Amino acid sequence: MIQARRASIKASAIQSHGPRVARHNTLVTSRPALEPHLRDLVRLRRVRDRIDRDYANPLDVEVLAHDADMSAGHLSRQFRLAYGESPYSYLMTRRVERAMSLLRRGDLSVTEVCLEVGCASLGTFTTRFTELVGMPPGSYRRLAPGATAGMPSCIVRQVTRPIRNREAPVNTRM
Repeated sequence: MIQARRASIKASAIQSHGPRVARHNTLVTSRPALEPHLRDLVRLRRVRDRIDRDYANPLDVEVLAHDADMSAGHLSRQFRLAYGESPYSYLMTRRVERAMSLLRRGDLSVTEVCLEVGCASLGTFTTRFTELVGMPPGSYRRLAPGATAGMPSCIVRQVTRPIRNREAPVNTRM
């Protein structure tokens, strides 16, 4: 009975749409299929959102790539093309950004902040923090609380955001 019904449907499809439709088993949906490039961008956005959400957890490119159904190399290349930095650099920027916020509070030591943001090595944390902020975390902890007093939080966030490659001066003369 079921086979007879399938044969009837197939025959009517051949008559109304020609033999081409009957030969293809395609899924028809109301939404068009995404281009491969757009699918990658959706995956990259999910990776970036995960880094933003789970920055304090141990994350590495292999885990992020596996969850995004990509190879680690492909993820790194595509992430750099889309966002201008590698996934690891983006993760460290988020960690430094959160560390800056914790250091401005002033109730935690630099070591406690380092561990709170997910860094396992105080030396690596200090080096990356200094590269992005322009001063070591201890100095930032001493100087930062008064620098943002009275500013609205939305302005503080924009003003204190770590900038990639701050150590490289911008040449304005040409």
